Amino acid sequence: MKVLIVDDEPVVREVLRVVLSRAGYATSEAATAAEGLALFADPAVDLVLLDLMLPDRPGLSLLPELRERRPDVPIVVVTAYSSVESAIAAMKEGAFHYVPKPFRNEEVVHLVAQALEKRRLVAENLALRARLDSGSDFPEMVGRSAPMETVFQTIRQAAPARSTILVTGESGTGKELVARALHRLSQRAAGPFVTVHSGALPPDLLESNLFGHVRGAFTGAVAEKKGLFKVADGGTIFFDEIGTVPLETQAKLLRVLQEREFLPVGAVEPVRSDVRVVAATNADLAKLVEEGKFREDLYYRLCVISIGLPPLRERKEDIPLLVEALVSRAARENDRPVPPVTPAAMKALLDHDWPGNVRELENVLERAVVLGNGLVDLDQLPESVRRSIPRPEAIPADGIAFYDAVTRYEKALLASAMQRAGGVQKEAARLLELSPTTLNEMLKRHGMIARRSPRAAEPEPA
Repeated sequence: MKVLIVDDEPVVREVLRVVLSRAGYATSEAATAAEGLALFADPAVDLVLLDLMLPDRPGLSLLPELRERRPDVPIVVVTAYSSVESAIAAMKEGAFHYVPKPFRNEEVVHLVAQALEKRRLVAENLALRARLDSGSDFPEMVGRSAPMETVFQTIRQAAPARSTILVTGESGTGKELVARALHRLSQRAAGPFVTVHSGALPPDLLESNLFGHVRGAFTGAVAEKKGLFKVADGGTIFFDEIGTVPLETQAKLLRVLQEREFLPVGAVEPVRSDVRVVAATNADLAKLVEEGKFREDLYYRLCVISIGLPPLRERKEDIPLLVEALVSRAARENDRPVPPVTPAAMKALLDHDWPGNVRELENVLERAVVLGNGLVDLDQLPESVRRSIPRPEAIPADGIAFYDAVTRYEKALLASAMQRAGGVQKEAARLLELSPTTLNEMLKRHGMIARRSPRAAEPEPA
């Protein structure tokens, strides 16, 4: 954070600069009101320490001008001419606080921290209000690509209905975010949202958690327990990785979907529950049905409406938006300033195939924010992401043959593109933004494919 110090006394400016630097702030300094106005134009300025007695004009007259130009920047007034009247006047003009000279160093640092924290909270509230006022139905889901717009449209249409929904997609694509969006946009939004991690428990414990049990139903059942289907009454229950539910539990789950009632373990009377079921899977349920590992009737019950989430490699145009959102979140959660992302790092992020999808991207960026030095660059990215781009050779002390180095680099790019394309030249040409003919000639020039030998001359017919 950067603090602008406007004071005509060099000693005071030096003291404030040292004190604030030790506290971790950057500073800029002005000795007059005119210099202060000029430096205030810097968008990096986050706070102003303003002396009320300046040689060219009173600081009190400068204060409203600063507030008018950038009302979000707090101003702390510092002056030797302390009085109740000047304090009231400064506060009326919008000063955050007032401190008289001589001041205690820790008092100034504390006021600066307070003012900047208030500014941060106000900015967050404004951003939240803007997001809510914009009518965004998906504040946690980032994407403007055509596949994601299709997902958003399906969620909007399906959310108000009562139908069971199956969300499919690879691991890390955000299936639970879809389930939460369906709940939030439904008439059940005021009710509970309950998540079931289907594969985390053995069958007997899973049934007890889903349907509950009566006292004495089994050893250790010393009291009645309410199941998750009852806890979710009036809301939504989300089954994460539904394909891992054991067959014996699938039959009971089918009954809940059909009859909207279930039998707690050890009970003789069924219990009714009004819940909406959203299930998610990264497995091919149709294939599991063929293999006898998933009930066909349950599959058709779940798949009333299906929402397929695209993998990140199929919506790479969303990566810059995701990077911006995830870097900001990681910086906020780890109490770091938001670092810029270099073009080289962004190119590597765009070129990577992201087998772990958005979750992998999130982890990579959080690591870069935490371990980086105020910058997300190639060096902060893991080797698995960096190696998708051939890097130029370092220049040794005795120099390098330029054209030989360019040739090696060109050949490495061609080899990488051909490997990524599975040997298909047309796809490799697309990856390198070359015409197929140009790529073919370059491959021949580097001896990476054989040149076609000319056909032997055939004798003319008699």
